[in-house]
Amino acid sequence: MKQILKGNEAAAVAAKLAKPDVVAAYPITPSTDFPEKMSEYVANGELPYTQFLPVESEHSAMSACVGAAAVGARVCTATSSQGLELMHEILFIASGMRLPIVLYNANRALSAPINIWCDQQDSISARDTGWIQFYGENNQEGFDLMLISFKVAEDPRVLLPAMTCLDAFVCTHTFEPVDVPSQEEIDAFLPAYKPGHVKLDPEDPWTLGPFGVPEYYQEIRYTQHLAMKNAEKVIDEVFKDFEKRFGRKYQKVNPYKVEDADIIFITIGSASGTTKEFVDKARKEGKKVGAIKLTVLRPFPFKEILPLIKNAKTIAILERNISMGYGGAVYADLAGAIINEKDRPLLLDFILGLGGRDITFKDLEEILSVCEDVIKGKKVERPVWIGVNKELIP
Repeated sequence: MKQILKGNEAAAVAAKLAKPDVVAAYPITPSTDFPEKMSEYVANGELPYTQFLPVESEHSAMSACVGAAAVGARVCTATSSQGLELMHEILFIASGMRLPIVLYNANRALSAPINIWCDQQDSISARDTGWIQFYGENNQEGFDLMLISFKVAEDPRVLLPAMTCLDAFVCTHTFEPVDVPSQEEIDAFLPAYKPGHVKLDPEDPWTLGPFGVPEYYQEIRYTQHLAMKNAEKVIDEVFKDFEKRFGRKYQKVNPYKVEDADIIFITIGSASGTTKEFVDKARKEGKKVGAIKLTVLRPFPFKEILPLIKNAKTIAILERNISMGYGGAVYADLAGAIINEKDRPLLLDFILGLGGRDITFKDLEEILSVCEDVIKGKKVERPVWIGVNKELIP
């Protein structure tokens, strides 16, 4: 059944269909629709089995999620930007305790200065917390990836928290038709959660998240790493199951006209659609350009992306984030992945679209021009900033 939904609502409808036991949340723009809708579902009886916990901060929201998940509940929450950063301490605890919490994040720029518009610095800053990370291009993907997040996170081979990210305002506040399966179809895909690990129980007391002395701490981190590696296979399995049931195909890495491409653009999120249209335009002009969209950032899809880029001359990574004094985060991940490859393309990272600035064909034309110049031997200083108005810089 098609519904016309904002991105935030699409994520909330998916969460409702997942039948969470607990939703703990503190509202923050631009993800506020999510807790509003979840509280509405609880209040009007659509989620009679769910406890909605309004808390006093995002730190408290994630802390409440940890407590609820530790007793075996299916748990979700939502946040954005500074809210995700306020949760940052507890993100590590959720992962370290192997709690399959699901978080919906509306990607928003970090302050200062205060900015409520889109970039991906918030979730990129959380990429090393031990959370699986999915990124949606549009509202349908936001809906689907929320359900997929529950399925992957709760798999006994994984048991790690997962976040689904959707670009602020570009998706969160725009309406699109979203295919919403029936509750019966969702129940068949995502049955009730049955925790397969030790949980808090006053009748069978255990200590969870205890003091980790040096003799044990490294082994705990190693098991988290193995769980994230296990997630690679589980994600593929869940993607295939989802396609079989609902007809929509998902991949960690989504190639578009890369087979003979000399230049490949790599994107995350809503800019991917614009980039594919630009590739079509460039192809009509006789230029060998392709694109790759990353749907999964953690675990990083090394083995999927390397065969797709090995024959290209230049890889242009479009980054809506910046590691000050270095460059883009995805550039760093990909550079590490190919450093030992014998034949590898030249990587360039382009910083653009920060703070909600649109990514346009003009920007992509500039990126393509830089790549063509580099192929001809011109040197450029990376990262390459696109669209900076130098008249505004003192």
